[in-house]
Amino acid sequence: MTTWKELLTSASADAEVQFDRLKNRLFGRLDADKPYKIVYYRGFGSPTAVWLKGRVLRQRDLSTPSDNDTFWQNILATYQRFESDEVSGVTVRVEAFGKSYTTVTDEEGYFEITINPPNDLPPGRAWFPVRYSLDGVVQPNTQEPIVKDGYLMVSPPYSQFGVISDIDDTVLVTGATSLLQTARLTFLGNAYTRLPFAGVAAFYRALQSGPVTTLFNPIYFVSSSPWNLYDLLIDFFRIQGIPKGPILLRDLGLNPELLSSSSHHTHKLAMIRKVLDVNPQLPFVLIGDSGQQDPEIYTQVVRDNPGRILAIYIRDVTPETRDESVRELIRTAQAANVPMLLVADTVAAAEHAAALGLIDPDTIPEIRADRRADEE
Repeated sequence: MTTWKELLTSASADAEVQFDRLKNRLFGRLDADKPYKIVYYRGFGSPTAVWLKGRVLRQRDLSTPSDNDTFWQNILATYQRFESDEVSGVTVRVEAFGKSYTTVTDEEGYFEITINPPNDLPPGRAWFPVRYSLDGVVQPNTQEPIVKDGYLMVSPPYSQFGVISDIDDTVLVTGATSLLQTARLTFLGNAYTRLPFAGVAAFYRALQSGPVTTLFNPIYFVSSSPWNLYDLLIDFFRIQGIPKGPILLRDLGLNPELLSSSSHHTHKLAMIRKVLDVNPQLPFVLIGDSGQQDPEIYTQVVRDNPGRILAIYIRDVTPETRDESVRELIRTAQAANVPMLLVADTVAAAEHAAALGLIDPDTIPEIRADRRADEE
């Protein structure tokens, strides 16, 4: 029997589709001079498969953020991120590894494709160029072709493990357990005003280097934040010195998945599975926080992927009442021979990682110093 919630979500999804079609027709007439823009999200994969995703919009470039931006400048930038006009049904050409591929944008302007890299990739390289262009479309005023150059990441054969990390309240101070706090930080700040958790940049650099500094262990960031915030996160990671890696977010649309209570769990689990699927040769370290459902999601990943998870670190950001349920999940993970730690800070996780041989013990003083600098 159909419930009222299912009827509501179905009606919301239908309304969004109709609204998008009307908006596309309207803005196609009113904003004929607005430039096309290809937004690419860092692709990733292994020597066997590479996953690429992006979006085509009618949108002018956002202004570069600074630490002197005013309240109103931040509000304007947030408005511009979310007030984008997607371009559906356009053919996107993807050029990578000396080959050309095509795909078509969906109704939200997103495109997605999986390609197979050649067998003779340079063994000491992780990042490779990729070019995106639109077939049969030119900029309205200049008649120039629409082209965007980017990079994709292929985990090298010598990588010892990969890292999958949450973002909100794991890397970035968000206050995800408080809707008001999250909204304030998201909509009223920028990449310079947002704060990292103390010591996280040095810890992630140590994980990427592994116990031997000539290694490259890929790091993937997974969040339920919307793709509209992608540029803000890219700038934030760069400013804070956090290692570069693919950032996997989700579409912010009125659909049954978004409105359901399990949407956060479903999205993150799907993205983690995608990362594991394209890296079948790698074990992984998982990092999250206790504020939402990371312990539950990661325990599910352990059950579904026996032998592939080396360790799990959960940042404690919740009251004792939540900690007890997390400890129960810790016992479940430990029964599968996977250490899951509920840690107060980054240094505690780093010390355990060093004891497991995941990072160089000589990086611990740097991580402590990084934590002190961030706290100050």
